[in-house]
Amino acid sequence: MFKKFAADALGISDVGVIVGPADYNKVDADDYLFSEDGEQIFFLIKSKMDEYCFTNLALIHVDGDSAVSSKRTIKRYEYASHQISGVSIETAGTLDMDIELKFALDETRFSIDVKKSFIEQLKDVYKALITIGKQQRRDAVCRKHALQALEATTSVHKLNIAPEGGTLTTQFNALLDALNTAVLDTHTKRDFSDVFTKYIHN
Repeated sequence: MFKKFAADALGISDVGVIVGPADYNKVDADDYLFSEDGEQIFFLIKSKMDEYCFTNLALIHVDGDSAVSSKRTIKRYEYASHQISGVSIETAGTLDMDIELKFALDETRFSIDVKKSFIEQLKDVYKALITIGKQQRRDAVCRKHALQALEATTSVHKLNIAPEGGTLTTQFNALLDALNTAVLDTHTKRDFSDVFTKYIHN
């Protein structure tokens, strides 16, 4: 605890702050948005070393080596392919200066310290992340069931296709590809603008 106080007093701790929309264009993460695809920032935590940028499509982590180095690694985690789980907030004790947001994207775990004065804003992103995780799990179940049905349909149709192939085979394969694409598009949500808009109150 005393080391933590010393770090805060010396300004060397890596406790983050919530950056407001008016300053989004001043952060590093803004340069890595796929704005051409409609990507936009909904929530951003910035510390001396790192930025955690929550967009409608992904988490962009601007990972710094140290507070005194300008070297940064840009890591991107698409919600369409990385499952959110284990979302929690560790609130501050009487003497603590910060609160902690914890969550995982597949096997990658995040633990982000934020100044405790931002607790209300952190509650917003906590709700958004939990909601996205629920939607991802629903999508995964629906996608699994749809693919199983697609495989069963494929097996039935293959029984009626001659080994030599031909027009029927070509048409069937094209239909199969279209159905597979439709399943993935329907049951893999990529844009969570609606979730962030519902819960984030900047």
